[in-house]
Amino acid sequence: MDRAQKVNRELFEEMPVPKAVMTMAVPTIVAQLIILIYNMADTFFIGRTNNPFMVAGASLILPIFNVTIAVANIAGVGGGTLVARLLGRGDPAEAKRVASFSMRFSLFGGLLFSLLTALFMAPLLRTLGASEETFDFARQYCGCVIVCGAAPTVLSMTMGNLLRNVGCAKQAGFGVSLGGVVNILLDPLFMFVILPPGQEILGAGIATALSNCITCCYFLIVILRLRSEIVTLELRVGMPKREQLAAFFAVGLPAAAGPFLFDLDYIVIDRLMASYSDRALAAVGIVLKVERLPLNAGVGLCLGMTPLAAYNFSSGNLKRMEDVLRFTRRTGILIAAVSITLYELFAPQLIRLFLNDAVTVGFGSRFLRIRAIATILMFLCFIYVHFFQAVGRGDYALTLAVGRWAVFNIPMLFLLNALFGMYGIVWAQFVSDCFVALLSALIYRRFRRRHAAALR
Repeated sequence: MDRAQKVNRELFEEMPVPKAVMTMAVPTIVAQLIILIYNMADTFFIGRTNNPFMVAGASLILPIFNVTIAVANIAGVGGGTLVARLLGRGDPAEAKRVASFSMRFSLFGGLLFSLLTALFMAPLLRTLGASEETFDFARQYCGCVIVCGAAPTVLSMTMGNLLRNVGCAKQAGFGVSLGGVVNILLDPLFMFVILPPGQEILGAGIATALSNCITCCYFLIVILRLRSEIVTLELRVGMPKREQLAAFFAVGLPAAAGPFLFDLDYIVIDRLMASYSDRALAAVGIVLKVERLPLNAGVGLCLGMTPLAAYNFSSGNLKRMEDVLRFTRRTGILIAAVSITLYELFAPQLIRLFLNDAVTVGFGSRFLRIRAIATILMFLCFIYVHFFQAVGRGDYALTLAVGRWAVFNIPMLFLLNALFGMYGIVWAQFVSDCFVALLSALIYRRFRRRHAAALR
């Protein structure tokens, strides 16, 4: 057994749970926060133009970008969690075949999505609510970030997930962080130096696409240098067994469904808010990014938890698995509570960082204070979805995703909009997540009853 395998076994099996979770989670949380910063960097720098139509145009692309996350989730979550479970069962050869298949799937999936977006961009943007004032801005940004950048983005996310699930959280976190830092540096260079005034959104798109390509190259180099026995670029390792392919898609497809439904939710929010004004649309676009601070930290925490939960579930150490879940849940709730306090106190200052338009700041401040209340509930929804993905229960994860978006949140958007107008749209998240948090607890209770003997 080589040194890396010894370190990973200590991490997964022996290290105290708080230390193990934080060893995996801290690099991932840092990476997720940098992802948030560079996602907001485009909005921040575009906002320096004081053009709300340009900000709204960039905001419209978020649902399209989330499709790349959905494709990456099939390979990265479906394949990554399966790799961790196979390692827990002591089957590294099959784990290697799954990892290889995951990377090939993500590359071809990203290329296909780029092609489809290029062919159907105009009707897609119109469907998302692009107006005459925002269409050209949205088209320029989409052409760079999606048409040119989807394939390296999807492949990077998949490689990061695979590395994390074999215990290489530092390398995975650094790669994601590298892309974010490069994007932040390139944004002002392309927006305000290289390209002429009026082309700022194109500059932001080019910067984002280039940063994703650099991240992809970094992960390829890391995989080559690590010479891992699991995550490799070898093409002749063969296909996974049929039952492993079934397990791959059993978790991957539900994991993809979450971003698709999340996409649909954002589309509904954009369309409903656009019916009031472009400034209200710009405000909610900013809020949907600003509120991601605790949520991205929570996602990073969950991603750190996932390999540990997957490995210990498959190795039969369900007591350690539950300890991992319990520690992660407590830590996430604490992060969410602190964030709610900060949002309630500093909402106007946060919105003004992105756009110093009085009307937009007024809308955004009120929107942010309302949506922030749901932060703890949103984290509880996230953690159970990630947990069920880890243990291979894609059916439970899918139930929670469909329940959250299709059953509760999206219908609530229409209902509260009809009853209370623009602010009803903003309150819908809190109301729906009350129901979803309860559903999550009930499903976990059912899972726990099925494994009660092993959990004692």
